[in-house]
Amino acid sequence: MTKIVAIHSFRGGTGKSNVTANLAGQLAAAGKRVCVIDTDIQSPGIHVLFGFVDGDLPAHTLNEFLNETAPISEVTIDVTSRLPHAVPGSVELVASSIAPADISDILRNGYDVERLNDALVRLGSSRNLDYLLIDTHPGLNEETLLTTAICDVLIVIMRPDNQDYQGTAVTLDVAARLGVPERLIVVNKVYEAIEPAVVAARVEQAYGLPVAAALPLAQTVASNASSGLFSLTAPEHNWSAGIRQLTEKLLKV
Repeated sequence: MTKIVAIHSFRGGTGKSNVTANLAGQLAAAGKRVCVIDTDIQSPGIHVLFGFVDGDLPAHTLNEFLNETAPISEVTIDVTSRLPHAVPGSVELVASSIAPADISDILRNGYDVERLNDALVRLGSSRNLDYLLIDTHPGLNEETLLTTAICDVLIVIMRPDNQDYQGTAVTLDVAARLGVPERLIVVNKVYEAIEPAVVAARVEQAYGLPVAAALPLAQTVASNASSGLFSLTAPEHNWSAGIRQLTEKLLKV
């Protein structure tokens, strides 16, 4: 049975898409069949982490499904060969369009979230997926709430600053009210001068929930500039170790 995982943040700039893409890569490295859905319609970009750059864009996007011009199966593409090395599992991607006309059309007309949710459940079954990772739009809106409501696991990405502390509290409270079975926290961009374990303990005390990983703010990760899955190309780095820790945690829930 497919486990649906929503990866969310209250604000933008937390590194949510980077964490999501690397989590997908690590799950595939563990032999799992994974699909990543980019529902950040307003600011899509996770496709870049799978090598779609410089005009090399996915042939089909989620927008076609939302506009009812293509079934979800036709906008799902296999990106396993785009990973930096062979893995025993697989990764598929449903990208969102970066065309301004497509984005404005969705923003103007909206879309049927329940239809999307139903399609995602069917996609998981038909593709025999182990995990379906939903990269959500930051903040809380109707679409995000309805998507969160169907997930088995919610992973909230936050940075260790006061604005994120407050926003994360709101997000976790809403998730609890929606009855999300499992909620995990990832603290990203922890200054290297601060011990990650100290930050993790502080966050766990604040929310009463486990911190699945505390990832450092590292120059080497930043300089990667979304040009691939850093945790697979630099497995020895402590940021990559944190992604593997998150993966191991997810495999157990």
